[in-house]
Amino acid sequence: MIAYLKGKLVFKDPTFVIIDISGIGYHVKISLQTYSKIKDEEQVMLLTFLHIKEDAHTLYGFKEEAEKKLFLNLISISGVGPNTGLMILSSLSSEELETAIIQEDYKTIQNVKGVGVKTAQRIVLELKDKVKKDSTLDISTNNSGFLHQNNKVKEEALQALMTLGFPKNTAEKNIATILKKTGTEISLEDLIKASLKST
Repeated sequence: MIAYLKGKLVFKDPTFVIIDISGIGYHVKISLQTYSKIKDEEQVMLLTFLHIKEDAHTLYGFKEEAEKKLFLNLISISGVGPNTGLMILSSLSSEELETAIIQEDYKTIQNVKGVGVKTAQRIVLELKDKVKKDSTLDISTNNSGFLHQNNKVKEEALQALMTLGFPKNTAEKNIATILKKTGTEISLEDLIKASLKST
């Protein structure tokens, strides 16, 4: 099992990064919250989880231990695969997810694309005690981002949503709706996050 990767960040996208380690490029899927923490770094260390299926070996990376722990808890639940786990952690920060689970607020979890009522209820039911025990809930948000709305940010947000499985026209509509509400002063992460929730 690969526990972590440490190397040069040669490519970064809101949904994945490529890390160069001794001339080998590792493709690692990440959540939006990890992206927002590493986007200004050149050298990076990510905690990893290797998911092995018959047809693919996929690496998932996390900047912080708390996020990785939540991801592993999520994918231990029947009906929640790694991609859904990543989608949940892109739509909600670790703190928001922990709060929702502790407060039995399954509706917040249900707002994430691809998560139905039963899955959201199962997440709350099965993780409540674990999360209560592990949680430190220091609710601080990091909204620093590219505070200039331009076509590049829109294009990157659109690309990220399409990578996450949104049809292009739905993604474009969501982005347009969010920009109408927020105006131009919104970071890439916030734009993607809001678009994920607006479906």
